[in-house]
Amino acid sequence: MTRLRRGLAAAALAVSVLGAGAPAPLGEASTAPRDDEFYLSVDLSARTLSVVRNGETVNSYPVAIGQPAHPTPTGEYRIRHIVWNPRWVPPDARWARGKRPRDPGDPRNPMGRVKMFFRDPDLYVHGTRETDSLGEAESHGCVRMSNSTVIAVARQVMEHGGEPRPAGWFRRVLDSVTATRQVYLSRPVLIKIHR
Repeated sequence: MTRLRRGLAAAALAVSVLGAGAPAPLGEASTAPRDDEFYLSVDLSARTLSVVRNGETVNSYPVAIGQPAHPTPTGEYRIRHIVWNPRWVPPDARWARGKRPRDPGDPRNPMGRVKMFFRDPDLYVHGTRETDSLGEAESHGCVRMSNSTVIAVARQVMEHGGEPRPAGWFRRVLDSVTATRQVYLSRPVLIKIHR
C-alpha cells in the first residue's frame, strides 16, 4: 500500500474529535493548554501534516505543499481563524491575475470544505478535491489536504482552540455546501512548519 493510500485510509478513520489534554496536576490551576499539548506539525520534506498531542504524533496525513516558485514558508504560526465552506477570492498576486472568485460549493473553488489561516492574508491549511496533488509541491504556498482529513483536523483544532461545537453543528455546516461559517479561536493553535 502506498504512503498516500495509507494516509487516506487513516484519514477515513479520523472521524471523532480527539479529547483534551491531561488535567492539571493537583495544586496547580488549570490554564490554557501549553503549545506542546496540542499542535500541528508540517514536514515539507515528507509532505505530511501531523497532529501532535502531549508530545506524541496521533495522526499523520499526506499534504500538497507550495511549488518551488511559491514555497510554503517555514516557521511557527498560530491558527486563529477557520472558515467552513469558504469562498475563494483570488489573491493580489501575479499567478492569480485573470482568475475569478469562486463561491462555496463551486466545483472550481480550490479551497475545499474548510480553510484554517496560518499566515494572513492568503496562506491556509485547506481542503482540496485534487487528491492526486497530495504528496506533491503544487500549491501557491498553502498546505492542501483531502477534504475528509482537513475536516477531521479542523474539528480537533476547534476543540483545542477553545471553540468546540457539538456533532450536529458540523453536520449542519457540512450538509449546507454553500453556507459559510467563520470560527475565531479563543486559544490560537500552534502550527510548526519545517523542512
